[in-house]
Amino acid sequence: MSDETLYLPDESSDRPERETGWHPVNVGHLVMGLVFLCAVVAWALIQTDTVSGHDLRWLLPLPWVIGGAVGLTAAAVSGVRRHGVRR
Repeated sequence: MSDETLYLPDESSDRPERETGWHPVNVGHLVMGLVFLCAVVAWALIQTDTVSGHDLRWLLPLPWVIGGAVGLTAAAVSGVRRHGVRR
């Protein structure tokens, strides 16, 4: 047995309260995760012969188009929230 005493931080310490609400999102991680997910779905559609031949022309670039749209939207929303709207 030891005689050490465990000291817990005081509730009234000078530590600032944690803010709640939105947290920063890494737009690059968001976009690449979404592109990967779309690529997996496209691969699954090709493997199950749901799409073939002529349909591949629009299916293969679709993950990049969706990722670009989400990236632009996320950058615009985070930019407005971070810097405000100037008139």
